[in-house]
This record gives sequence, structure tokens and C-alpha cells, in this order.
Amino acid sequence: MSTNPVSKSQRPSARASRVSSGQLKRAAASRDGAVLVTGICGRLGRLVARTLHRNDKVIGVDRRDFLGKPEDIEHYKVDLRRRKMRDIFRSNKIRAVIHLGVMHNPRASDKEHHTFNVVAFQKLLEYITHYQVPKLVLLSSANVYGPQPDNPQFLSEEAPLLGAQSFSKIRDLVEVDMLAQSFFWRHMETETVILRPCHILGGVKNAASNYLRLERPLTLLGFDPMIQVIHEKDVTDAIVAALKPGVRGIFNLRGPGELPLSKVFERLRRKPVPVPSFVAKTTLNRLWKYRLVSFPPPEIDHIRFLCMVDDSRARQELGFVPHRDMQQTLLSVEADR
Repeated sequence: MSTNPVSKSQRPSARASRVSSGQLKRAAASRDGAVLVTGICGRLGRLVARTLHRNDKVIGVDRRDFLGKPEDIEHYKVDLRRRKMRDIFRSNKIRAVIHLGVMHNPRASDKEHHTFNVVAFQKLLEYITHYQVPKLVLLSSANVYGPQPDNPQFLSEEAPLLGAQSFSKIRDLVEVDMLAQSFFWRHMETETVILRPCHILGGVKNAASNYLRLERPLTLLGFDPMIQVIHEKDVTDAIVAALKPGVRGIFNLRGPGELPLSKVFERLRRKPVPVPSFVAKTTLNRLWKYRLVSFPPPEIDHIRFLCMVDDSRARQELGFVPHRDMQQTLLSVEADR
């Protein structure tokens, strides 16, 4: 079954990112509204909020508590699926929505994933349309492409989204990305930006950072794939850059470069334990079953096959350049351990 019903000719392209002067004027005129950030209580949400709030009115939505919230940020402790969300849009002039409120919990059920990610995003798109919000920025992931044995060295934004073929738990993340693509074409009055970063490292609690924090990580005998990583603060910079009027389209985000996985461990002074693939799968299946690890078995493909992206469009059109080098990016996993 195809996971990407949006045909290549229909996908937001570099040409689609060029907008008319009228659209630019409308976008510029809309800069006096607030920026609404979903998932603001997560690591990236807090970084984005602290970057924006000095110059923008920031409204955060998250069902979690916002510890250490700056006084000038409004935080609504609410689920995106609740009716309260409509009241927030109705009572505030929103000039941009940054959607970071995507759940990726491999322990959660498929139903919970679908309702929290897909249904909630559909409601958010309804509000953006109804209240004529000029800008939408979605933080997707390069994981939607999926690690595959026949992947090219670098994947462009036009590559098919095959991430759910071997890992069903990210099917809803692929669906959210595709919903945003469809919205891009149906609502040209809203500038839609989809960001697909490679593995984000830092204080974030994602699979890549958690894996690199292990003192004796498992690796696979005979496999030493090239890996791309990006610092969480560089991702924050890209999100802020995507708010600029006139920017729209899909952008892969790549960090300071690539390294073989073995070199990554050398720099972090880790001592990996190489094992045959079948041993790693069997071991990981058992550890996962008894809740002794946080890595679901299908994620083992990320240390087996390539999944690297070409970020030339982001550099040319978004003006994005990562400012943290490879050493700074790798060592950031030590933050907040």
C-alpha cells in the first residue's frame, strides 16, 4: 500500500515557494498578531518560546505544565481536540501557528496515536482556515522517509514517504505530514511550511539522543551507516526562520554533516557492543516486551540502513545554516542527563 498518495507533481516544490507580491503584502500586514505554539511544554517548544517571546506575543497550548514559564507567555493547559481551542483562536489574533504537539510514544496504542496526532491536527487545520491564520509551520521529521536498503545517498523533499512500511508506529506522523501537504495546495492563502530535520540531538528525550547516551550501545556486525544529526537549537533557528513572510514549502534540515556511526561513538567515547543482526533483533524484542528498553525493535533499521537528506533547498530559500559544529551537536546529548 502506498503511504504517499500526494503525487510528485502535486507536492509543494521550490517553484511553489515563490509567492506573488500581493501575498507578501498580506503576510507582512499580518505580523502584528500572536504566534501560537502547540506542544510548548516540550524541550523544543520551550526553546522556540524563549526565542520568540522577546519580540512576539506567544501563546502556548499543551496539556502539560509549563515549568519556568516567562511571565509574558500565555499558556493554555488544554488538549488540542477540546472545544477550548476554538475559543483561543476566536479571542486572539493569531498570525502564525507552530505545530510541535506531535506525540511519538511507541508504547501508546494505534488509536491513541491517531486521535492525538491526526484528529487533533485536522481540528487545528480547521481553525487555521476559519480564522484565516496567515502562516502554519509543521515540524515533521526526516524519519518519514524511512531507512531503506536502497535509499540514495541523499533524499530530496520529493522522495516517497516510506517510513511506515517497516515501522507502523509512525504511520500517523506520515499522515500528519501528508495532511499538511494537502492543506498547502487547498489553502494557498496560508503560507504552509513543513520542516523535516534529521536526528535531533540535545536535551530532547527522543530515540536518537537516548541511544547516544548509552555507555555500551548495541551495534550491528557488518553495518556502519552514515548518520546525520542536528542540534536542537539549530532546529529552533530553522523554525523561527520559517516564520518569515513569503516562505512556504517543504524543507529538509541537515546539521553539520555526516559521520559513520562508529566515528560518532569514538567522538562520544562510547564502547559499542557489535552483535549479529538476528541476535540484536531477538534481544531487543525481549527487552522491549518486558519494558527494559525504550527502543522498539523496528527502529534498529536506523543503525542498519541510510536515511540522509539533502538540505540544499533550506539553505537557498530559507537561508538556513546550522551554527553548531559536529562536536557541539554530538556532545549536546550530555545536556540534562
